[in-house]
Amino acid sequence: MDNGTLESVNITDCPEVLVPNEVFFAVAMASLSENLLVVAAVISNRNLHSPMYCFICSLALFNTISSLSKTWENVMLVFTDAGQLDAQGDSELKVDDVMDTLLCMSFTGSICSFLAIAVDRYITIFHALRYHNIMTMRRVAAALAAIWTLCGVSSAIMVHFSHAAAIIICFIVVFLVCLVLILFLYMHMFLLARQHARRIATFPRSAAQQRGGMRGALTVTILFGVFVACWAPFFFHLLIITVCPQNPYCECYRSLFQVHLILMMSHAVIDPAIYAFRSAELRSTFRRMLYCSNSRAGRRCLA
Repeated sequence: MDNGTLESVNITDCPEVLVPNEVFFAVAMASLSENLLVVAAVISNRNLHSPMYCFICSLALFNTISSLSKTWENVMLVFTDAGQLDAQGDSELKVDDVMDTLLCMSFTGSICSFLAIAVDRYITIFHALRYHNIMTMRRVAAALAAIWTLCGVSSAIMVHFSHAAAIIICFIVVFLVCLVLILFLYMHMFLLARQHARRIATFPRSAAQQRGGMRGALTVTILFGVFVACWAPFFFHLLIITVCPQNPYCECYRSLFQVHLILMMSHAVIDPAIYAFRSAELRSTFRRMLYCSNSRAGRRCLA
């Protein structure tokens, strides 16, 4: 579809819905501050030095990368609109590729973190007696290193070859496969948890650990549901670009692209709120950190 046709469709049928840059900045700053607060809380509180919170900390870092990349991209757009940057310049295009790589890395890292947390909750529930032998901190560190390396390399490859329809389709397929795997894992956990609870009811410690595991699994299920709701419209947009780039009805959906971006960025704002709502230990850590920042007690608050 040429530019004239695009302009005609956008003006007469479905004008592009534009979101003010101030909204992008506000959402990005909120998500950045919230996720950095989560990372600081996990690092400062030894009670949160567990495999699940390590993966949650990794998820918060991926959300932080998403916020930073979108913030920088919007800064570049502001300067481009002001005539200070050339949108087609070599350096600008290279920076844009870096931002797209970071955004792609944020997505793949988020879904890998969800998968890792799902496995951790599964082991907590169904292998409670051997949990600490299976989920050692050395294995957690190795898993995190593998996740960050894999996501960084795969994101760079995806962005570099993003002009190829096969890459976009591959990206969407990976998204759907990971969704199915995680959903299957959680369905299996919740369907068999009660039956398994009866078998270990004679072990009070194991039963208590399983209840904690189920609460953690429910928290991550909520987080995962929010993740799907916030990112699915963006991936549907990618699918439309590939499948029906010239269909006027598809063009109407594409006119909501900036709305999809805001929804995608909002995911990084909602996540920390869910952490705080579901975790008493994290809420307590947040309160101590905020109290320390507003008092003269200084380091003694976190001691």
